[in-house]
Amino acid sequence: MTATRLHMLDGPRALAGPRRTGLIAGAVLSALCGTLATPAVWAQSAGDTASQLKQLQTQIEQLQRQLNEMQAKQAAAQSAATTAAPAPAAPAAAPAAAKTPVVSAGPVNLTFGGFTALEMVYRDRNETADIGSNYNSAIPYPYQVNYHVSEFRESARQSRFSLLAQPATHDGSLNAEAYLETDFLSAGVSSNSAESNSYTLRVRNFYGILRDTDADWYLLGGQSWSLATLYGSAALAPRTERAPQTIDAQYVVGFNWTRNAQIRFVKLWGKTAALGISLESPQAAFYTNSATPAGTIVTNPGGSLLNSGANYSIDFAPDIIAKLAFDPGWGHYEIYGIARGFRDRYPGTAAGSNHTTWGEGIGGGTILPLIGQKLEFQLSALAGSGIGRYGSAQLPDATVAPDGSVATISELHVLGGFLARPTPLWTIYLYGGMERADKKAYVVGGTTGVGYGSELYNNSGCLLLTGTAATCVANSRELEQLALGAWWKVYQGNIGNVQLGLQYSYTKRKAFDGVGGDPSTDINMGFFSFRYYPYQR
Repeated sequence: MTATRLHMLDGPRALAGPRRTGLIAGAVLSALCGTLATPAVWAQSAGDTASQLKQLQTQIEQLQRQLNEMQAKQAAAQSAATTAAPAPAAPAAAPAAAKTPVVSAGPVNLTFGGFTALEMVYRDRNETADIGSNYNSAIPYPYQVNYHVSEFRESARQSRFSLLAQPATHDGSLNAEAYLETDFLSAGVSSNSAESNSYTLRVRNFYGILRDTDADWYLLGGQSWSLATLYGSAALAPRTERAPQTIDAQYVVGFNWTRNAQIRFVKLWGKTAALGISLESPQAAFYTNSATPAGTIVTNPGGSLLNSGANYSIDFAPDIIAKLAFDPGWGHYEIYGIARGFRDRYPGTAAGSNHTTWGEGIGGGTILPLIGQKLEFQLSALAGSGIGRYGSAQLPDATVAPDGSVATISELHVLGGFLARPTPLWTIYLYGGMERADKKAYVVGGTTGVGYGSELYNNSGCLLLTGTAATCVANSRELEQLALGAWWKVYQGNIGNVQLGLQYSYTKRKAFDGVGGDPSTDINMGFFSFRYYPYQR
């Protein structure tokens, strides 16, 4: 959700020409009256009168200087405030005339943003998840207890704070900014929901930008949305990403995104087109099981300042993304490519060897205004091998072949949606998304299945109450989702704005065919959100 700005400036306002002239005239008249009202004036000599007139002129000049200084300070403050960027996008609907305060802090202007959130989620099958859902591995099958247990949670952890820092002055055509955005949707080793509901603060975005307005380019370094994310304009400007407006913090199946460390360069051609390239922090998702060649290493547990409870892939290169965006006059259009490197160690000994390979994908997106600002349609897609990480469903990127080499998995992600704003108070959304994986399966010894989606994997117990994990391998072949929701702006005024949100989603998970068939499962989810945006008026 984007917002415009409200400039909250210290000091008196600049005086308009007529008002300023009137004040000077008033000062002159007051001084004259005071002088004439003194009886002794009539007894003064011509020299005394000249002296008083000179003194009066000095007072007028002092008033003139004071007014000039006041006007100059006001103009400088207004100029600094108008350089501040809009508040960051948020999943809720942007009010039509939202404004964000700007505060001067020495040589820097600070723009505050964010919201408080009280949110509820109901799932008819238990995922044991917070406000961000797990669309893949946590949707249970009938053999699991969680299939027969619903889930209700309340959460304030999507509450968010943001801060944009911009210099009050530019250096010629160069300007810069720094941006921080945080929430609490993370869990450290000691985080829990028991007596004290205490969860770690996480980095959503934290980056710096250097811009050259004459040469029309910008350089970004830090953590931000991936360049693969759909943007709202050809400028590919940070904080114009078009994330689905959902309450669910995992957005929608089929939406392509990450938020990670990166360095990005974008060249612009006015407001019509831009070309960007980004080198982004890698992290591969491998599928392995008991049939994976023994001794293969695809990840290592975290050490040093990484999470010791998580595993990290053994990457050798950044994810490389190049994107072209353009606005020809009606609609917004993007096309991009991704290249990713993958590596494993087989066997995982000093005498073993490394296997590396590359995955790649091509994607695109569009935003079309169908009825002015009242109705728009968006469509995005990504196809390739080794692209699972970039989908909200989080299908795997790769698996391991019988010889220990890396085998990337081919996938297709698609998301379409409508966003309607019938009045400034309402935003209604409808999204439909799909993520599908092709099998990458092998047979060893004529009887053992290896890889992802093997027909030899046992799925016979997935739909039985007596099933077990060993009889329900059920590699995900496809996930489909429909999400419908609305945001109602209950209040907007001098104290900010308050919004209520409702969302329903239905998600279906389908497995590859195996021994016992191709089982599927599903989940219904309902969400409620109460948000207060103190910085947007």
